[in-house]
Amino acid sequence: MNRWAFVQSAGLLAASSFLSPPSRAAALGLPVMRPVAGQRRFSSRAVEAAIGEFQQKVKDPELGWLFGNCLPNPLDTTVAPGTHLGRPDTYVSTGDIDAMWLRDSSAQVWPYLAFVKQDAPLRQLVAGVIHRQTRCILQDPYANAFYQDPTKVGEWKTDHTAMQPGVHERKWAIDSLCYPIRLAYHYWKTTGDEQPFDAQWRQAIDLTVKTFREQQRKTGPGPYHFQRTTAKATDTQPLGGHGYPVLPTGLIASAFRPSDDATLLPFLVPSNFFAVISLRQAALMLNDIQHDGAAYQNLMALADEVAVALREHAIITHPVHGRVYAYEVDGYGGHTLLDDANVPSLLALPYLGAIPLNDPVYQNTRRLVLSADNPFFYKGKAGEGIGGPHVGQDMIWPISIVMRGLTSINDAEIRACVQLLKTTHAGTGYMHESFHKDDPNTYTRPWFAWANTLFGEFLWKVYQERPTLLR
Repeated sequence: MNRWAFVQSAGLLAASSFLSPPSRAAALGLPVMRPVAGQRRFSSRAVEAAIGEFQQKVKDPELGWLFGNCLPNPLDTTVAPGTHLGRPDTYVSTGDIDAMWLRDSSAQVWPYLAFVKQDAPLRQLVAGVIHRQTRCILQDPYANAFYQDPTKVGEWKTDHTAMQPGVHERKWAIDSLCYPIRLAYHYWKTTGDEQPFDAQWRQAIDLTVKTFREQQRKTGPGPYHFQRTTAKATDTQPLGGHGYPVLPTGLIASAFRPSDDATLLPFLVPSNFFAVISLRQAALMLNDIQHDGAAYQNLMALADEVAVALREHAIITHPVHGRVYAYEVDGYGGHTLLDDANVPSLLALPYLGAIPLNDPVYQNTRRLVLSADNPFFYKGKAGEGIGGPHVGQDMIWPISIVMRGLTSINDAEIRACVQLLKTTHAGTGYMHESFHKDDPNTYTRPWFAWANTLFGEFLWKVYQERPTLLR
């Protein structure tokens, strides 16, 4: 698919809407892929200033072009800022799917926290995401994605679970409740703004804790179940929709992975690590904002329980790599040794603040998941990286390459990640969900905002900390 076909298929703009490209990009025949200013969903002065600075200082015109396309992509094309009951309210679609995932919406606006102190409207937009996510969680803590229209009944209405209007999909995943906490905590630490964290937000935190405790499955599988009439095993769960049995250990069961693929074993290790750091962040917020010492102790106790269970059940001895973290466990001794590109992944744990980068078990795990010992690590003519079952074999996800760069302290590895992403966008100027290991022109989801903004975050971090790697 060429760059013009991409624009038309993604439904962004007609070719006549393009601006004149910057001179250095024009010399390479790189057209401006962004919507014209009047057709963008939201414009941030601080983000535009960052783009201008990057393109001026980084002399590689293609990297400047990619940064200018990718960093603002969610603002350009996926956000719908507004108000609800007098408060900011921001709906965020994923891009080519018009639904708001709690995971994706958090990740899509996450890089903008670096700019909110210089841009009050941008700060309000992010606050609106927090408000919207709070309402979504209160509607259904087991749902992963929601519609902008609360009355809409969507394509998955026949799923065998407790579906309701306004819910796009009800695939329970631990990270769906962790991502809003991550966004809220860092928004609060960055801005000092406590306005979004009202009684409703507190109810959402209480509901999150209740859901986590239900899914520890100490007295049974809990109220959630999910099945779909489908030919894809990754889209449904066995045994009445509860998944395979677990031995209660203190870990939290997750029916689905961050890819929205079904777990094989319910105790998904990277998501449990994410839950630990998220519970601790929420505890600090309840203590410092709402001065609730009892709630602080409750959340910290649950976090500690999950952390202890991870130490006892998530570490496996591999014959080549030594002590490593399993991807999934069941409490009976069963485990899977792999990694999936979607975040939280084992590779991404330091990026999420869930584990120290120098943790020796993590470093062993990192070597495993970036090798042929991970069944979803692919290496071909176009590059190498982690994929997953979601789109099939031999498909590398740019998100995994970004995560490799963001969890590396090795200049050569970071540079290689930048260059690999630069050479696999297939002329579109954007990141994709995945591309074939031997041919980047074979890719999925040309309009996938999470991958775009994450790549922008990666380039901005490299520019600020290791600018010589962008030469």
